[in-house]
Amino acid sequence: MAQEPVVHEGGHALDMNVPQTARIWNYLLGGKDNFAADRAVGDQIIANLPHLAEYARLSRKYLARAVRYLATDGGISQFLDVGTGLPTADNTHEVAQTVAPRSRIVYVDNDPLVLTHARALLTSSPEGATDYVDADLRDPAAILAAAATTLDLDQPVALMVMGILGHIESDDEARSIIDQFMSALAPGSYLAMYDGADTNPDVVEATRIWNVSANPKYHLRSPERIAGLFAGLELVEPGVVPVTRWKPDAEAAAAPEIAQYCAVGRKP
Repeated sequence: MAQEPVVHEGGHALDMNVPQTARIWNYLLGGKDNFAADRAVGDQIIANLPHLAEYARLSRKYLARAVRYLATDGGISQFLDVGTGLPTADNTHEVAQTVAPRSRIVYVDNDPLVLTHARALLTSSPEGATDYVDADLRDPAAILAAAATTLDLDQPVALMVMGILGHIESDDEARSIIDQFMSALAPGSYLAMYDGADTNPDVVEATRIWNVSANPKYHLRSPERIAGLFAGLELVEPGVVPVTRWKPDAEAAAAPEIAQYCAVGRKP
């Protein structure tokens, strides 16, 4: 079978033969922005855990609820979405600007295929703004410097790290990354996140399959370890819970608890 080509986008090599997290997740969400290698890994995972695509959808719904809460009750009009992945439904800017049209959003990713779809993210309400930064999660200083052209870092910002801290194996490194971001953001800023938890044996096995083939690797954490990432922040009720239990709407309330845990914390 002929291999997919390697192309270059914006100076980045895009190897279609190497499965990538953003593209596998896009496939699980029913998107079209993926290649045969991504679909093969996705199919292996679904064979072991048939409901994983539903997990992906429920986690995405949590993102929308968290953004809606932050843009209303949280009083936030600036969002820094790091590791945004490929555009799907309910992107951060769409949710935020629906309830607060003046919201300003900066997306951050370094996946070359995501770069090819940046135009889809660079849409905005006339009153607000949306920008895109090509950078790595592990370089908060570079991200903050670039984001400052769109966001006022002297005013509160919501830092979104949805489903990406699992790519950081060390808790100390993950906390350091969060601390570097939050120390640069104004009081009243928020951290919102979700990630996979090690509470379900099927999810543990699916993650093992993922890590055999996909890049980058993914590391599950216990709910207690996830809570540790919020040290120094004020957790918003109900704290660290499965994504279907965080301020659920009727759909989420009817869904089972899943091994994707989340929380929102406020910087005092």
